[in-house]
Amino acid sequence: MSLYLPMQLHVHFVICMRYILLGAQNPINMTGYIVGALVPIVFTLLLRSSKKVKKRGVPVDVGGEPGYTIRNSRFPSPVETSWEGISTLAELFEQACKQHADKPLLGTRKLILREVEVTEDGRSFEKLYLGDYEWLTYGKTFETVCDFASGLVQLGHKREERVAIFADTREEWFIALQACFRLNVTVVTIYASLGEEALCHSLNETEVTIVICGNKELKKLVNISGQLDTVRRVICMDDEFPSSANGRWTISSFADVKSVGRASPVDADLPLSADVAVIMYTSGSTGLPKGVMMTHGNVLATVSAVMTIVPGLGSKDVYLAYLPLAHILELAAENLIPAVGGIIGYGTPLTLTDTSNKIKRGTKGDATVLSPTVMAAVPAILDRVRDGVRKKVDAKGGLAKKLFDLAYSRRLSAINGSWFGAWGLEKFLWDFLVFKKVRAVLGGRIRFLLSGGAPLSADTQRFINICLGAPIGQGYGLTETCAGATFSEVDDTSVGRVGSPLPCSFVKLVDWPEGGYLINDSPMPRGEIVVGGPSVTLGYFKNEEKTKEVYKVDERGMRWFYTGDVGQFHADGCLEIIDRKKDIVKLQHGEYVSLGKVEAAFSINPYVDNIMLHADPFHSYCVALVVASQHAVEDWASKQGVAFTDFAELCEKEETIKEVLSSLVQIGKKAGLEKFEIPAKIKLLSTPWTPESGLVTAALKIKREAIRKAFSEDLAKLYT
Repeated sequence: MSLYLPMQLHVHFVICMRYILLGAQNPINMTGYIVGALVPIVFTLLLRSSKKVKKRGVPVDVGGEPGYTIRNSRFPSPVETSWEGISTLAELFEQACKQHADKPLLGTRKLILREVEVTEDGRSFEKLYLGDYEWLTYGKTFETVCDFASGLVQLGHKREERVAIFADTREEWFIALQACFRLNVTVVTIYASLGEEALCHSLNETEVTIVICGNKELKKLVNISGQLDTVRRVICMDDEFPSSANGRWTISSFADVKSVGRASPVDADLPLSADVAVIMYTSGSTGLPKGVMMTHGNVLATVSAVMTIVPGLGSKDVYLAYLPLAHILELAAENLIPAVGGIIGYGTPLTLTDTSNKIKRGTKGDATVLSPTVMAAVPAILDRVRDGVRKKVDAKGGLAKKLFDLAYSRRLSAINGSWFGAWGLEKFLWDFLVFKKVRAVLGGRIRFLLSGGAPLSADTQRFINICLGAPIGQGYGLTETCAGATFSEVDDTSVGRVGSPLPCSFVKLVDWPEGGYLINDSPMPRGEIVVGGPSVTLGYFKNEEKTKEVYKVDERGMRWFYTGDVGQFHADGCLEIIDRKKDIVKLQHGEYVSLGKVEAAFSINPYVDNIMLHADPFHSYCVALVVASQHAVEDWASKQGVAFTDFAELCEKEETIKEVLSSLVQIGKKAGLEKFEIPAKIKLLSTPWTPESGLVTAALKIKREAIRKAFSEDLAKLYT
């Protein structure tokens, strides 16, 4: 309950004081005045306390291992499709194209100029001058999809052979995907940032015969060409590419395949719901990536469920696509938008805003030109938006900073439930005077943000709510559940939770005695999270042992996936992620440390760009590798008068390490962490962890084992 008085109570308080003052003038009637004053307040408090909590999820009886199971309160059984007569992604796309034939669907910005800028220290950076979006209508897109599908057949591709798409998100990626769906060809999706070993493993394991990629990815393929067993042809999305690769395969252009298909059209060979649409290789946070087999029915269930959650999603919406299509979150989103008649404009993380790294100074980023209404994002990107805005505000200082801080605190008070926060006209004024400029960063029209892939910090969630003026639907899911599990509803303003079960999912908690989490725990049931329903995938490709370990089918025929995450259900049926089974380490004296939980607590530290906590069972304390936030640390150094020649030197200084460690201790105590959970020593790093370095996944999750190996000497020194 908010500590602030609601408006009704505030009014009654004023009346109460009036009664008491009147009573003071006439002591004989004092008791009557006090009763008359207190009755309305008591009545209001009783009314407020009796108000029922909205049930977003409710218990349901299911089969399988005993546990505590919740379903979406609005749907008694899992949703499989929201469109009558539609059971596959191919049917869904064809229906959308026929319904909206003349409307724009796919947009890509025209490249006007590409140049290289050289800095004073000799480093070179590519800068792009991009023009307006050029659009393909639904009708033209469908025609192109059919042409490309026919072209694949004319090139000799057979239905039982698999096609891999290995490229950054772009218009051609989506077209190739839909073309394969029309032929019932299984698509193998591979992150463009995947390393050579993992790339080779993914292509050989699935026995891919055709790879569709961009020029940048083609260079990677050439490097491992001698290790690829089954690839016969490469189709390059770009116009410029080498004509051969040592004779090992034939290279064709995307445009040529379309032309061949247009000249010799082939009828569609549409899939069934149970056919495998995609083998999606995870980004491999531990070891080599695993290929998750997703049927058309799996993905359609998630797409159908999300459509019921996003408010008013329809033909007026514009979606900015820039996340990897090899990630299930983006793939589901790009199948949903056409289904409701929306528009997809393509961008990249490096050209997203006017100040993005690859945007030529003085020209516009993707969001400014497109003005999207809906976006998907991973927490790391939202954290960067927050940090970027704060950096600009701090740099301006003075009155501008004071005005921003006041506006933010007033709106934060309102969002947290205070009647004395900024509402109505005051909210409008703050939006107009302060937050309008912030909203312009993403085009000024964002009305809904979908966040997934990792936990979103409460601080970032509130910052986006206030500064962008848009609700964030925070989702929880995995590749193995086609991103389906839970999703927060638009009217749920709480933080730290991931919502109630999606309409396509049942979510069950099962006991994990070793970790001390039981469904009978008080005040909330706790346990390992298990997801069931039509979005749960078939398993791992050619990995029956691992599939049997984490996938189960109950006596009623429902398929369940054991996530390894630990959660608890709130009274309204919303889930909160509280731990991870694999991240639990037992210290020397028997204390258990949840690495992920502690890292999440420290992620809000302004000095921290990234962090990996390390716990050794043979020691009684933890240590951490901290990637320092250059702006925050350099700003601290300048204020403290700490001299340095470059950022790497600053990160080695004893006073810098002491300052960052001290801030971690403070945040740890504030978050309620135990002393043994807070790192006793840290190594401060100046170089960011990127997917290219192999230290984080394409979804920017840390690759714990890779980091341990890369910094093994540093970790050893921290324990000396």
